[in-house]
Amino acid sequence: MPQTTACPRCRQPVLAEIEQLFDLAVDPKAKQRLLSGVANVVQCPNCGYQGAISTPIVYHDPEKQLLLTYFPPELGVSANEQERLIGPLINQVINRLPPEKRMAYLLNPQPMFTFDSLIQRILEADGITREMLQAQQDRLNLLQRLLSTSVADTRKEIIHQEERLIDAEFFTLLGKLVEISLAQGDQNSARALANLQKELMTETEFGRQLSVQVKETEAAVKSLQEASKKGLTREMLLDLMIEAPTETRLTTLVNMTHNALDYSFFQILTDRIEKAQADQRQKLIELREKLLVQTREINQAIKAQREKAHQELEKILEAPDLEKALEAKIPEIDEYFMQALESEIENARQDVNLEKMGKLQRVADVLKKYSTPPPEVALIEELISVQNDQELEQVLQENAEQITPEFLALLASLASQSDQNQPKEIQEKLQEIYRKVLRFSMRQNLRK
Repeated sequence: MPQTTACPRCRQPVLAEIEQLFDLAVDPKAKQRLLSGVANVVQCPNCGYQGAISTPIVYHDPEKQLLLTYFPPELGVSANEQERLIGPLINQVINRLPPEKRMAYLLNPQPMFTFDSLIQRILEADGITREMLQAQQDRLNLLQRLLSTSVADTRKEIIHQEERLIDAEFFTLLGKLVEISLAQGDQNSARALANLQKELMTETEFGRQLSVQVKETEAAVKSLQEASKKGLTREMLLDLMIEAPTETRLTTLVNMTHNALDYSFFQILTDRIEKAQADQRQKLIELREKLLVQTREINQAIKAQREKAHQELEKILEAPDLEKALEAKIPEIDEYFMQALESEIENARQDVNLEKMGKLQRVADVLKKYSTPPPEVALIEELISVQNDQELEQVLQENAEQITPEFLALLASLASQSDQNQPKEIQEKLQEIYRKVLRFSMRQNLRK
């Protein structure tokens, strides 16, 4: 609820949303608001000031047993007055928790003397150190330098001087920026970033290694596709692995087909070993050891993911506000979480645990709501599926109200970026649909 406060610049009274308690126990999204800088921001209608306002803050993360307090020094409030103002916020934190979750850390809140130290402490609890943040900032600064340097020789010199920063994280950052540019329809930025990426693939050691890995991965995928056309069997898969020229090729094959590396597969490999000549036998034995190690690691990773998904689901079910707790986890929901949900629903049904069944059904309902595509996306999918111009015209007439400038902008963006993310036939289909929808929109506007 908006409160009256003084503008930091002109000191005139202004209305602002002031948030002093960030309690993840009741609002998992509170951390995101604090870290992103959208909380406690004011816009003054008198002098035009827009920025943060100084206010006491209490931050609580029960999962990490973290209770932090921050009192802006510029407020010039005595220690006793600080305790008087922050005390009720801490009491709220404690009172909201059930008795069994009131741990000792609540009796010893940690004071943060600067806002930066508050943010840093929260990030450190997530495993993000100051050094990691600085390294990420250094990579971003380097990327900006490279993009702003138009002279090729100067750019190469910068690349060689700062090559230590051009690693997997740098390429990940570069890839994300390409995706963002494409999503926003900024073709010039996307092209500049893509060209820089190509240059780094040849000018840096990591880039050259990455290029080799990409080619080997593509070759592995192609070999599996060709084998699938012939009816892929375990014997054929084993042949591909025996003939794999590099460790990258072999690892890609294992990752993509690990479900097929079962008892029958290893029995076939053992039979090959027993029938092989001495020189070939040792090679097959070494291959078997590699495959056993890799499949064991994959199975352990899958087991860990499944256990983590079950733990996350249990935390959501125990949360005071189930919907809020689940919504905060929506970006992290994956196939393992869905498997855990299905498994728990079945277990609750067999145990006739009606209370748990009700909670699990609420989780399923929320996820269903989020999995339903937005109307504009659903319309685009429907347009892609039509078979002829007559059907297309009918769909457009039925959904004429949805053909807005915003919809056209989205469709144009998809049509222009699909060459990077979609098969050629989908790209051509989107471009054709965009042209026809644009003509339909123009006809509609002329009739108004």
